[in-house]
Amino acid sequence: MSTTLIREPKAPAAPQAAAAVGPSALAGWTAQQRTTAVLAAAGTAAARAGSLVWKSAAILAFLALWELGPTYLASPSTRVFLPPLHEVLAAWGRLFETGSIQGHIAASLTRSVAGFGTALAAGVSLGLLIAWYGRLNAVLNPLLELFRNTAALALLPVFTLLLGIGEESKISIVAYAAFFPVLLNTIADVKTVDPLLIRAARSLGLNSFRLFQKVILPSAVPTIFTGIRMAGTASILVLIAAEMVGAKAGLGYLIVNAQSSFLIPDMYAGILTVSLLGLAVNFLLVALERHFSRWRTAVGADAA
Repeated sequence: MSTTLIREPKAPAAPQAAAAVGPSALAGWTAQQRTTAVLAAAGTAAARAGSLVWKSAAILAFLALWELGPTYLASPSTRVFLPPLHEVLAAWGRLFETGSIQGHIAASLTRSVAGFGTALAAGVSLGLLIAWYGRLNAVLNPLLELFRNTAALALLPVFTLLLGIGEESKISIVAYAAFFPVLLNTIADVKTVDPLLIRAARSLGLNSFRLFQKVILPSAVPTIFTGIRMAGTASILVLIAAEMVGAKAGLGYLIVNAQSSFLIPDMYAGILTVSLLGLAVNFLLVALERHFSRWRTAVGADAA
């Protein structure tokens, strides 16, 4: 006569229980196991909420000060030039309803993406060449040091005189400002690739192209993306300044035009839009960096 052993289902560990709590997951559990899983899930959710609140505390405090400070702490004359947050948001809503803010954002993004894309392609390509060929680095390094220490906005009059006040000058000044962070970070990281990795790859018979593809680029991705994030920020900031001179659309034009027309809430709405746009660009580049650096996470997980 055979006997069948009936085993009580085991509850997963607390982190897994927190993620697996649901009607189907709790079907075969005892009451005690269900209570433990629910409490673990609630504790995890509370910890995440607390962490989010703590990380947002400074921003919430700043927004509260912006809302209450002009009303209760500033003089009436100061309040004219520093409106509370609700007036700025109301002005942003009016600009959104008329479609004005969307047009300015589209104009700025078009110029920024064009200049940033040009800088990215040129900076990574030239950086890899300069880092790989020592003689090329020796020849170009003094010139690069000269130009990278020349502020982009100092050359804005030069770009304007040579290319006019149209789109070419604005895209070119953005590309110039974004080029050097990408270039210098690419050079720095390729030079610091572990020589043992390069020797191992050559011993396996990899040619130069495969060596770049399989060893150099994956190792250089984190530092290259540091330069890309810096270039993304620079492309927006420099563009805003360029749009304040000789532009008919864009966030920079919106800000300076609202200031000259004494539309102060509209001016702050444009500034707030620039801040949010820069934040969104940074989040996007961080997500791309994580995507292209997944192999590092996998290696760390295997080691753990």
